[in-house]
Amino acid sequence: MLESHSDLALLIDALARTQGRLRAAFAPARAGSALGDMEHTVLVAVVEAREPPTVPQIGRSLGHPRQVIQRAANRLIEARLITAEPNPDHKRAALLVPTAAGQALQAEANRHAGDIAAGLMTCLDAAQVKQATALLSAIRAGIERHEKGKAS
Repeated sequence: MLESHSDLALLIDALARTQGRLRAAFAPARAGSALGDMEHTVLVAVVEAREPPTVPQIGRSLGHPRQVIQRAANRLIEARLITAEPNPDHKRAALLVPTAAGQALQAEANRHAGDIAAGLMTCLDAAQVKQATALLSAIRAGIERHEKGKAS
Protein backbone atom coordinates (compact mmCIF):
# COMPACT_ATOMS: atom_id res chain seq x y z
CA MET A 1 0.00 0.00 0.00
CA LEU A 2 2.81 2.38 0.87
CA GLU A 3 4.34 1.94 -2.58
CA SER A 4 1.10 2.97 -4.35
CA HIS A 5 0.84 5.97 -2.03
CA SER A 6 4.40 6.89 -2.97
CA ASP A 7 3.61 6.40 -6.66
CA LEU A 8 0.64 8.73 -6.32
CA ALA A 9 2.79 11.33 -4.57
CA LEU A 10 5.32 11.11 -7.41
CA LEU A 11 2.50 11.53 -9.96
CA ILE A 12 1.20 14.61 -8.14
CA ASP A 13 4.70 16.10 -8.11
CA ALA A 14 5.22 15.34 -11.82
CA LEU A 15 1.85 16.86 -12.72
CA ALA A 16 2.51 20.01 -10.70
CA ARG A 17 5.91 20.49 -12.33
CA THR A 18 4.51 19.76 -15.81
CA GLN A 19 1.64 22.16 -15.25
CA GLY A 20 4.11 24.85 -14.23
CA ARG A 21 6.20 24.29 -17.35
CA LEU A 22 3.10 24.33 -19.58
CA ARG A 23 1.78 27.52 -17.97
CA ALA A 24 5.12 29.20 -18.58
CA ALA A 25 5.36 27.90 -22.16
CA PHE A 26 1.83 29.03 -23.05
CA ALA A 27 1.89 32.35 -21.15
CA PRO A 28 2.74 34.30 -24.33
CA ALA A 29 -0.56 33.11 -25.85
CA ARG A 30 -2.40 35.19 -23.25
CA ALA A 31 -0.01 38.12 -23.24
CA GLY A 32 -1.81 41.42 -23.50
CA SER A 33 -5.21 40.03 -22.52
CA ALA A 34 -4.99 41.39 -18.95
CA LEU A 35 -6.76 38.23 -17.75
CA GLY A 36 -5.58 36.26 -14.76
CA ASP A 37 -5.17 32.49 -14.95
CA MET A 38 -8.61 31.72 -13.52
CA GLU A 39 -10.34 34.33 -15.67
CA HIS A 40 -8.73 32.86 -18.75
CA THR A 41 -9.67 29.35 -17.65
CA VAL A 42 -13.32 30.37 -17.25
CA LEU A 43 -13.30 32.20 -20.59
CA VAL A 44 -12.01 29.05 -22.29
CA ALA A 45 -14.70 26.97 -20.54
CA VAL A 46 -17.42 29.34 -21.77
CA VAL A 47 -16.13 29.82 -25.32
CA GLU A 48 -15.35 26.14 -25.90
CA ALA A 49 -18.57 24.75 -24.34
CA ARG A 50 -21.08 23.00 -26.62
CA GLU A 51 -23.93 24.52 -24.60
CA PRO A 52 -23.73 27.61 -22.39
CA PRO A 53 -22.44 26.41 -19.00
CA THR A 54 -23.32 27.60 -15.53
CA VAL A 55 -20.82 28.59 -12.84
CA PRO A 56 -21.46 25.38 -10.85
CA GLN A 57 -20.97 23.24 -13.97
CA ILE A 58 -17.62 24.89 -14.69
CA GLY A 59 -16.57 24.50 -11.06
CA ARG A 60 -17.41 20.79 -11.02
CA SER A 61 -15.71 20.21 -14.36
CA LEU A 62 -12.50 21.93 -13.31
CA GLY A 63 -12.51 20.87 -9.66
CA HIS A 64 -12.67 24.43 -8.34
CA PRO A 65 -15.06 25.89 -5.77
CA ARG A 66 -18.09 27.64 -7.22
CA GLN A 67 -17.09 30.89 -5.50
CA VAL A 68 -13.73 30.97 -7.30
CA ILE A 69 -15.42 30.45 -10.66
CA GLN A 70 -18.09 33.05 -9.82
CA ARG A 71 -15.48 35.72 -9.06
CA ALA A 72 -13.71 35.04 -12.37
CA ALA A 73 -17.04 35.03 -14.25
CA ASN A 74 -18.00 38.34 -12.65
CA ARG A 75 -14.75 39.92 -13.84
CA LEU A 76 -15.33 38.54 -17.35
CA ILE A 77 -18.86 39.98 -17.32
CA GLU A 78 -17.50 43.36 -16.21
CA ALA A 79 -14.94 43.18 -19.03
CA ARG A 80 -17.79 42.36 -21.44
CA LEU A 81 -16.16 39.11 -22.53
CA ILE A 82 -19.11 36.98 -21.40
CA THR A 83 -22.73 37.60 -20.42
CA ALA A 84 -24.98 35.90 -17.88
CA GLU A 85 -28.26 34.90 -19.49
CA PRO A 86 -31.41 33.57 -17.80
CA ASN A 87 -31.45 29.80 -17.38
CA PRO A 88 -34.88 28.27 -18.04
CA ASP A 89 -33.85 25.19 -16.01
CA HIS A 90 -32.59 27.01 -12.92
CA LYS A 91 -33.59 30.35 -11.43
CA ARG A 92 -30.26 31.18 -9.79
CA ALA A 93 -27.63 29.51 -12.03
CA ALA A 94 -27.35 31.77 -15.08
CA LEU A 95 -26.06 30.50 -18.40
CA LEU A 96 -22.69 31.97 -19.35
CA VAL A 97 -22.42 33.04 -22.98
CA PRO A 98 -19.35 34.48 -24.70
CA THR A 99 -19.61 37.88 -26.34
CA ALA A 100 -18.09 38.59 -29.74
CA ALA A 101 -15.18 40.26 -27.90
CA GLY A 102 -14.70 37.17 -25.72
CA GLN A 103 -14.76 34.87 -28.73
CA ALA A 104 -12.28 37.07 -30.59
CA LEU A 105 -9.92 37.23 -27.61
CA GLN A 106 -10.00 33.45 -27.22
CA ALA A 107 -9.56 32.88 -30.97
CA GLU A 108 -6.42 35.02 -30.89
CA ALA A 109 -5.10 33.16 -27.84
CA ASN A 110 -5.83 29.86 -29.61
CA ARG A 111 -3.83 30.98 -32.66
CA HIS A 112 -0.83 31.83 -30.48
CA ALA A 113 -1.24 28.62 -28.47
CA GLY A 114 -1.29 26.59 -31.70
CA ASP A 115 2.05 28.06 -32.70
CA ILE A 116 3.48 27.34 -29.25
CA ALA A 117 2.15 23.77 -29.31
CA ALA A 118 3.64 23.16 -32.75
CA GLY A 119 7.01 24.29 -31.45
CA LEU A 120 6.77 22.10 -28.36
CA MET A 121 5.79 19.06 -30.42
CA THR A 122 9.13 19.24 -32.23
CA CYS A 123 10.66 18.09 -28.91
CA LEU A 124 7.92 15.68 -27.83
CA ASP A 125 6.79 12.28 -29.08
CA ALA A 126 3.20 12.60 -30.38
CA ALA A 127 2.36 8.99 -29.47
CA GLN A 128 3.57 9.56 -25.90
CA VAL A 129 1.50 12.74 -25.62
CA LYS A 130 -1.58 10.86 -26.83
CA GLN A 131 -0.88 7.99 -24.43
CA ALA A 132 -0.32 10.36 -21.50
CA THR A 133 -3.58 12.12 -22.28
CA ALA A 134 -5.49 8.83 -22.25
CA LEU A 135 -3.83 7.74 -19.00
CA LEU A 136 -4.50 11.05 -17.27
CA SER A 137 -8.13 10.98 -18.42
CA ALA A 138 -8.51 7.50 -16.95
CA ILE A 139 -6.90 8.60 -13.67
CA ARG A 140 -9.18 11.66 -13.50
CA ALA A 141 -12.24 9.44 -14.09
CA GLY A 142 -11.12 7.14 -11.27
CA ILE A 143 -10.70 10.08 -8.90
CA GLU A 144 -14.15 11.38 -9.87
CA ARG A 145 -15.69 7.93 -9.19
CA HIS A 146 -13.98 7.88 -5.80
CA GLU A 147 -15.24 11.37 -4.92
CA LYS A 148 -18.81 10.52 -6.02
CA GLY A 149 -18.66 7.39 -3.87
CA LYS A 150 -17.67 9.46 -0.82
CA ALA A 151 -20.57 11.87 -1.41
CA SER A 152 -23.16 9.08 -1.45
